[in-house]
Amino acid sequence: MKHYHDPGDFHELTFSCYHQLPLLSNDVWRELFCRSVDRAIAGHNFRLAAFVLMPEHVHLLVYPLDPEPDIPGLLSGIKRPFSVQIKRILQDAKSPLLRKLTIRDRPGVMMFRYWQEGPGYDRNLQTPEAVLAAIEYIHNNPVKRGLVARQTDWKWSSARHYLLDNHPVDPSLPTIHGLPADFLQ
Repeated sequence: MKHYHDPGDFHELTFSCYHQLPLLSNDVWRELFCRSVDRAIAGHNFRLAAFVLMPEHVHLLVYPLDPEPDIPGLLSGIKRPFSVQIKRILQDAKSPLLRKLTIRDRPGVMMFRYWQEGPGYDRNLQTPEAVLAAIEYIHNNPVKRGLVARQTDWKWSSARHYLLDNHPVDPSLPTIHGLPADFLQ
């Protein structure tokens, strides 16, 4: 997939767990994933505007600080270290899930696959209206799925950052940078 970027674009990134399995259903793995997001966002000079972790997929709304951002590098920086951690956890626990997530890549080559192959979906957003609609869509995912009644009831999203006054920072979530100060002007 070719990623396109024009200065000022936000990127809504969506990617799924292997075969859409609900692999992001336990809090320990979710926290590890959030740490991976923080490291990659900082290391690739992006800011995280919004996110939601669903049991089998992820939505991230990011904006780059560099004029020629490395979106494939950001995605790899999030997904690869996290999947290595999970593989190690499964190996240490001798979990049967390890076998389910180990696939034959080609004859004689087995590979651990936590994420669905490919970069996922990348949508460029250029207007404040499109960005705000994407944030609403991202935050509404758990409600639409019936996991919670209100957006702010789902811990694993940035909804509280936007919808609750004086919300405490949750250290188990990735750092939410919000929208640039001049974006809505």
